[in-house]
Amino acid sequence: MSKRKETIPVGPSEHNKRSRHSDNSQNESHCNADTEDTAQTGIIESILLKNFMCHSNLGPFRFGTNVNFITGTNGSGKSAILTALILGLGGKSAFTNRGSSIKDFVQVGQTSADIFITLRNRGQDAFKHEIYGDSIVVHHNLTTDGKRSYKLKSATGALVSSKKEELTAILDQFNIQVDNPVSVLTQEMSKHFLQTQNEGDKYKFFMKATQLGQLREDYNTIMETKTLTVGKINLGKQNLRQLERECTKMKEKFDTIASMKEKKDKLEGLQNKMAWAVVNESEKQTELLREKLLAEEGDTLKTTKSIEEWQEKVKDAEGRFKGIQEQLEEISRKAVALKPQGITLKSDVQRTKKELNEAEVFYNHHRMKLNRLGRDSKQLHTRIEELRISGDNTFESEKQERVREISLLKEKVSALHKEEVTIIQKIDEFQQVTNQYKEEQYRLGNEKHDLEQKMEQHNRKLREFQDSRTDRLKRFGQNMPDLLAAIDEAARNGQFKKKPVGPLGAYIRLKDPDLVLAIESCLKDLLKAFHCDNLQDEQTLLSIMSSMYTHGRRPQIIVHEFGTEVYNVSQRAVCHPKYPTVLTALEIDNPVVANCLIDMRDIETILLIKSNSEARDVMQKQGPPRNCREAFTKEGDQVFTNCYYSSLYDRARFLTGDLETEISVQEREGRNMVDQLSATQKLICSVDINILQNKDYIDQYYSTKKQKQIEIGTVSARITELENVEEQPSTDIATLESEAQDINNKMGNVKNEVEQANVRMKLLKSSFLNAEEEFDKIKMKIDSVSEEAEPLKEQLSKVDQEVENYKSRKRHYEKKMSEHLKEIHKQKKVLLAKEKDLKVKLSQAEQIFPERMEVTESAKSLDIEIVRLRELINKESKLHGDRDEIIRQYYAANENQKEARSKVKKLELFTKMIDIIMEQRLRFYKKLLRCLTLRCRIYFDVLLSQRSYTWKMVFDHTNETLSITVEPGEGNRAALSDMRSLSGGERSFSTVCFILSLWSIAESAFRCLDEFDVYMDMVNRRISMDMMLKMADSQRFRQFILLTPQSMSSLPDSNLIRILRMQDPDRGQTTLPFLPRGEEEDDDNP
Repeated sequence: MSKRKETIPVGPSEHNKRSRHSDNSQNESHCNADTEDTAQTGIIESILLKNFMCHSNLGPFRFGTNVNFITGTNGSGKSAILTALILGLGGKSAFTNRGSSIKDFVQVGQTSADIFITLRNRGQDAFKHEIYGDSIVVHHNLTTDGKRSYKLKSATGALVSSKKEELTAILDQFNIQVDNPVSVLTQEMSKHFLQTQNEGDKYKFFMKATQLGQLREDYNTIMETKTLTVGKINLGKQNLRQLERECTKMKEKFDTIASMKEKKDKLEGLQNKMAWAVVNESEKQTELLREKLLAEEGDTLKTTKSIEEWQEKVKDAEGRFKGIQEQLEEISRKAVALKPQGITLKSDVQRTKKELNEAEVFYNHHRMKLNRLGRDSKQLHTRIEELRISGDNTFESEKQERVREISLLKEKVSALHKEEVTIIQKIDEFQQVTNQYKEEQYRLGNEKHDLEQKMEQHNRKLREFQDSRTDRLKRFGQNMPDLLAAIDEAARNGQFKKKPVGPLGAYIRLKDPDLVLAIESCLKDLLKAFHCDNLQDEQTLLSIMSSMYTHGRRPQIIVHEFGTEVYNVSQRAVCHPKYPTVLTALEIDNPVVANCLIDMRDIETILLIKSNSEARDVMQKQGPPRNCREAFTKEGDQVFTNCYYSSLYDRARFLTGDLETEISVQEREGRNMVDQLSATQKLICSVDINILQNKDYIDQYYSTKKQKQIEIGTVSARITELENVEEQPSTDIATLESEAQDINNKMGNVKNEVEQANVRMKLLKSSFLNAEEEFDKIKMKIDSVSEEAEPLKEQLSKVDQEVENYKSRKRHYEKKMSEHLKEIHKQKKVLLAKEKDLKVKLSQAEQIFPERMEVTESAKSLDIEIVRLRELINKESKLHGDRDEIIRQYYAANENQKEARSKVKKLELFTKMIDIIMEQRLRFYKKLLRCLTLRCRIYFDVLLSQRSYTWKMVFDHTNETLSITVEPGEGNRAALSDMRSLSGGERSFSTVCFILSLWSIAESAFRCLDEFDVYMDMVNRRISMDMMLKMADSQRFRQFILLTPQSMSSLPDSNLIRILRMQDPDRGQTTLPFLPRGEEEDDDNP
């Protein structure tokens, strides 16, 4: 770093200021030569402020290694730099006298402020130089929440640490104390020092600046520690005396105790027998477990056989399912095969109809042509007769009449064409409306069909509810009472091995009526199902059901061996503190029903949660409880971990308790359905009437259109006829006869064409009728194939139900097999553990007594004898004491006594060493206090003598006071007085002298002084400046940062000095725009 004097402008407006930067080669060489004398660690290299106090971006300021002047007007940011230095290096906000809290230093309108301070880290005293490098960057962040954080970075910008402890270690390494007035002296602290009358405060200021106060506090802490140690020594001596007494007492007990060898030998013999008795009983238990395991493995074959039987049934049912499915596929293939034929026939019908229409048009056209030729022939013959009679060839009047008639006829044709176009548009409009009505008719027909089906189901349900007033079983179907009566009759006749149980819903009751819809949505058709004990009973029940359920679905039959107790599902059931499972929400009297629902629906794993939102939270957001697969809500919605299904039912049907309310609701819904059906029928009638009316309108318009076309043809023919009349001045009768002959020939040809067209039209009509008949036949075949599929679909559904039932039974036995295998595995583990335990007990018995003993007593009786004998020994031990215990206690007390004595000796040695060390330290402290006091007085005298000031400085170390009096002038002409009586410049000069005195006797990497010359006159300022520069020159290994509002332009050129000019604050116009007298003339006369 350069040591030459520099004037560094700060801010964008510095181009208007004078720069005194000397940059010659001579100074550069001098800088390199003196680098070794500059500070290597702890000095400030640069400071950068962002959003700090009233400055959004201030800096960076790069400081020199020796003297740095920060100049600028008030408000330019000088004090902000000093405040940032204190806060950035961990100082408290109160020490700055600028704010009471961290948030006070954040710029208004911002949320945080940043301070960047770069410390030099070179030389032998560098802090972790291998990590940080030549510089340490301290980044301090302040927030409006009153929080502060640190980031310590290396010279390369890498983040090293964010801990306050690391910064404290760095400051300790560099001996930086921002709260020490020697390091940082603010203007307020200096003013307080000079104006205070309290000599004790001045003494504390001196002690803090020299760090003697901290040293004295450390000594006091050591002495307090010594006092505590002495207390511990006294307490240890008391404990030692107590231990000595206990040791003596235990020795006396040991000397007086008697022997109990015989009883202990007997106890030992019983314990040997006890060890082998335990082995004998463990061997018996192990043998029992082996026998039980063999029996369980025998049951495995039985369960495997049941699984194979149900597998065969599943295979048979799946074969029947596949056969029916193949029949349906065959029917579907037939329908698919007939569909192209139907499409072809439909296309033929449309094509023949089109050809028939074209043939009719051709036939009508040639008939009209034949009629026209007939009229022409008739007119020619009439004309020939007239010519023969009159012979007059004058036709002028006839020509004019023809022209006028042609004009009128053309106008009529044009009007007729317009009417035809209007009629066609009307036909299209009515056709579109008719199509819309047909679509509406189709939609309403479907709606009516759906309503009729719903009404049929609703009426059946209502009848069931009404019938259940007298018989609750009719809720499960009209045939249910008859079915149960038939089952009872068959049971009485001995047709069942065990009477089937059902319907299952009749055996359950709800604990909470609000959950009725949830439980019905969960169990569904299981509520109507029957449970059989064996396959033979199932076939008997199936035959009874077949005679009663000829139409519709019969109740489901579940086959499983009846049990007498409800399954123990505690290991696999859901246990929730708030929500019940389906199993716990029901009261089931019959264990067969409970076990059936557990097997078929796993009701112990299904939760019932009334609220939909809570169900989603439990199953999907929080994760389901242990063993929980699904949940149902009060509305019957089904909730899984990854999906949610709304209920298909809106009301309960089987388990509802309030029957009359349910009947009234069903009747009200029935009336609503009747009203809906009536309204739909009215709409259908209205649509049918509209369709018929539109068809009538369309037929009328078609008739009118045909009339208009005939009129157009007639008029057009008349126009052609009039236009073809030849206008010859004289008519040759032979020519007319020749023309008439030609017309007759044409009529013959046209007549032949008409006859051919008539024959073709008849053939096409016959073809059209045949095609339409074939299309109707193929359509009937397609409908017939579709009807064949319906019973097969119903049969397929029944077989599918059987497949599911058989699979359910197979899953049940597989589940039972799995549990059985788990139980076997568990028993094997128990047996293995028992065998291991037996080995351990055998090993323990052999260790206790190697030879196996034949023991006839049981372990329990031996244990009773051992307890009795042990109690007797213990009783005697209480009277006389146990020898082993007394020996152990004696040695333990002796050891404790030795350990306590050793601790007391070590603590006494420690206190003696503290006394010796503190005696030396206090002598050194007093000597250091006298030396620093003397040096401070000497330096203060030398500095004040430069202005011939008279002074007096009295240190009273006993009362801890410091008295300073200063008076300008010679000592024999001035009276000493308090420093507060001095003028502003004199007081500032005195302050500088005292600060320089402290700088001379205290250690610090850098020194900061705020506005040291603000109240000085030019003489005092010059002298003070010379003193500080002289001291800085003699202490080039330290850094000085001086803040002043004065201009430093009068400073001598030196490579030790760097001046940092602050940009003036933007406060608008600050001076009047007047020029001194004489300058106007200069401006006018350049």
